[in-house]
Amino acid sequence: MGANTSSKPPVFDENEDVNFDHFEILRAIGKGSFGKVCIVQKNDTKKMYAMKYMNKQKCVERNEVRNVFKELQIMQCLEHPFLVNLWYSFQDEEDMFMVVDLLLGGDLRYHLQQNVRFQEDTVKLFICELSMALEYLQSQRIIHRDMKPDNILLDEHGHVHITDFNIAAMLTKEMQITTVAGTKPYMAPEMFNSRRQTGYSFAVDWWSLGVTAYELLRGRRPYQIRSGASTNDIAHMFKTAIVTYPASWSVGMVTLLKKLLEQNPDHRFSQLSDIQDCSYMDDVNWDAVLQKRLIPSFIPNKGRLNCDPTFELEEMILESKPLHKKKKRLAKKEKDNRKCDSSQTCLLQEHLESVQKEFIIFNREKVQREHNEKLAQAKDPEDGQNNNLLKGKKDRHLPEDSFCRKIIFGCAPGFTR
Repeated sequence: MGANTSSKPPVFDENEDVNFDHFEILRAIGKGSFGKVCIVQKNDTKKMYAMKYMNKQKCVERNEVRNVFKELQIMQCLEHPFLVNLWYSFQDEEDMFMVVDLLLGGDLRYHLQQNVRFQEDTVKLFICELSMALEYLQSQRIIHRDMKPDNILLDEHGHVHITDFNIAAMLTKEMQITTVAGTKPYMAPEMFNSRRQTGYSFAVDWWSLGVTAYELLRGRRPYQIRSGASTNDIAHMFKTAIVTYPASWSVGMVTLLKKLLEQNPDHRFSQLSDIQDCSYMDDVNWDAVLQKRLIPSFIPNKGRLNCDPTFELEEMILESKPLHKKKKRLAKKEKDNRKCDSSQTCLLQEHLESVQKEFIIFNREKVQREHNEKLAQAKDPEDGQNNNLLKGKKDRHLPEDSFCRKIIFGCAPGFTR
């Protein structure tokens, strides 16, 4: 795909905002409705990441800007071993960028398409790891709403990580959601309820976990729901269809899946303690799960990149604005100096300028460094002034639940713009 070209490796100030020039572009690895993904290496630390980039004009034209901002805001509040964590967010004239953990094991959909049939012990460990991630999200009042094999990535050791918070929602206490969002074959029955005022809550993610686990074991989903099926047809199917479980599956796994696929959300397993208290999990060391000390029996192929290679060909051959030619393109754009030649062009430019102003920059590396410095100052008994300052001022970079809610439902103060 090409790399950033420069005669000398640039030197960066650790206090300056991270931008496109801080990374070397290595190769394209994926695309979705909201952007494309490539592997990058940060020039100063040599660490490798996945970088998702979304074209601003396309986002404006498709009315997707708010969803991108919401995903960014949610991910800034999160950090967990079984999530794909955000490290940096920045922008330029063309694109919005999100730099996240690089997981080279591929997503579970890719492996299903490669005809991998996961063994029960592997799926059992996946359920444990994903349950811990869902419990963490629940503690942050977040519903993912799109749990499925496509959004679960493996690291090189075979551990799972949840990604794509594009349609995630944050709940205030005692609140339920009524808007329909998700991928139909993985959506819980209550999301198709014709009495929409009843709403739904965190239990929908646990239903999706059950569907995903079933699919990993069997190669097909428990309910045959097409993406184009109507809400009424799906609701009727849930009332009439019977889920079958192969005789080769253990009684414990079948019992667990039935509790995850319980149609009544009030009776469904929908928190980590439900999973932990299940007799099927009596032999699980949960501390070892969290520390990734349990070795999955399925290890992704380390000899190749676990993704579709056509992504890179498309970026190089079909993409009209390839990432590796960005510098020349932006330089030419500035030289040409954009002028409004129509009311439609002017309106688009206004939207793009609004995106430029509202975009929230994030740097987890800087956040962690500042937090560690504050902790060190707080421990120094001679530095009384700093101690008092710390006692009277919350660390804005490590937001509490109330602060997270504030930046989801409104603009939070204190972030660099």
